Amino acid sequence: MADPKGFLKVQERELPKRRPVPVRIMDFKEVYENQDPSQLRRQAGRCMDCGVPFCHSGCPLGNLIPEWNDLIWRGEGRQAIERLHATNNFPEFTGTLCPAPCEASCVLGINQPAVTIKQVEVSIIDQAWANGWVTPHPPERLTGKTVAVVGSGPAGLAAAQQLTRAGHTVAVYERDDRIGGLLRYGIPDFKMEKKRLDARLAQMQAEGTRFRAGVTIGVDISWDDLRSRYDAVVIATGATVPRDLPIPGRDLLGVHFAMDYLVQQNKVVAGDHVGPQITAEGRHVIVIGGGDTGADCIGTAHRQGALSVTNLAIGIQPPSERPEHQPWPMTPTLFEVSSAHEEGGERMFLASTVEFLSNDAGEVRALRVAETEYLDGRRVPKSGTEREIPADLVLIAMGFTGPETDTLHGQLRVPLENGVVERDGDYATSEAGVFVAGDAGRGQSLIVWAIAEGRAAASAVDRYLEGETQLPFPVKPTDRGLTI
Repeated sequence: MADPKGFLKVQERELPKRRPVPVRIMDFKEVYENQDPSQLRRQAGRCMDCGVPFCHSGCPLGNLIPEWNDLIWRGEGRQAIERLHATNNFPEFTGTLCPAPCEASCVLGINQPAVTIKQVEVSIIDQAWANGWVTPHPPERLTGKTVAVVGSGPAGLAAAQQLTRAGHTVAVYERDDRIGGLLRYGIPDFKMEKKRLDARLAQMQAEGTRFRAGVTIGVDISWDDLRSRYDAVVIATGATVPRDLPIPGRDLLGVHFAMDYLVQQNKVVAGDHVGPQITAEGRHVIVIGGGDTGADCIGTAHRQGALSVTNLAIGIQPPSERPEHQPWPMTPTLFEVSSAHEEGGERMFLASTVEFLSNDAGEVRALRVAETEYLDGRRVPKSGTEREIPADLVLIAMGFTGPETDTLHGQLRVPLENGVVERDGDYATSEAGVFVAGDAGRGQSLIVWAIAEGRAAASAVDRYLEGETQLPFPVKPTDRGLTI
């Protein structure tokens, strides 16, 4: 194990410093500075190597966390990345973007701050890339079977890499002009620079995976045609239908969905010309929604030069400490301060948006909001508490309701269940040879679940094509994380 007394000698949880706010809001580079190797080793040494490592249960991928903590403490970085890659195709994605349910399940977290599992993970892969330890792993033989993966987000990429390494000929279809899905255009660069994604795509291409960007399945190629061309199809299109806010004034100029805003800025950072661009420059910005997407909008607005940024959340402000009804090792709902929140702006809880107010030009000029109260289990605006908040730009970041299914359901005739694609315990739809992984079958979820489901779906596809499989099957579609 790592240092047997490490968690007793080092009780402080240490993370690398974030770049100063006045500096980092001038660009879209990642916010963290490089971590001192000695600090990383100390933090890895806090791992207790528990007899029953609950961090495994908190992680849908089943990452071998105590093993690579031990290896980092011993200075064995190359062995650490091998253990990490054994369960996770893309630790650079989870290490930068995952909310780390593993840390909520860390046994040390019962009476001390949890081990910095997520930071150790991303440090392992960063060290591996820097030392040339991440290399292509092309298959030893080709099976002659072909697979189409529709969608190039984390679920699609994980499925594609696993299936390519199993010897199948895999083509990934993406309707955007670049491969990456949510990783490419939904995540700001200050959370994950796209050089991480590009490096992984280069590895996958060297292994034999083929990428087809700018192709919309259901339009450019029908789902039926795609199914007839390939021996199997994996649907990994994500849950991209945004949750709307149908209140008076919704059609005013200046009211946008968050993804429309974020995608444009990501394209600008990539060097594309976008016009006319939705921008926060010189504007009073209101972001509706208190989740990760809302935080992404806040950080982007600061970098664009917003005059003010206000974040509205309809619910109550979560506690800073683990509540009694969410005991360890459950994942608690806590008040979080992300790097974007550090950069300024105001956060308002129990805020219900009642109406978007217009100026004479049909543009949004303000929001009418009220306090939220709970009546019969419903959250409603409290009468008599209405007030106006000035706004030139409003971004709706209230999450997503499910995948886009019009052409999929109409052409391929796969049934839907609660707005997502119906599937069985092997990720298979009712259409022979068609499988679904990630948010398209699960609904809006975490990146770590997307990768886990992509790996599991790949195992099911391999078994369907070959009659058996050596690929791991980390999670079942019915899994919902750790329960007690």
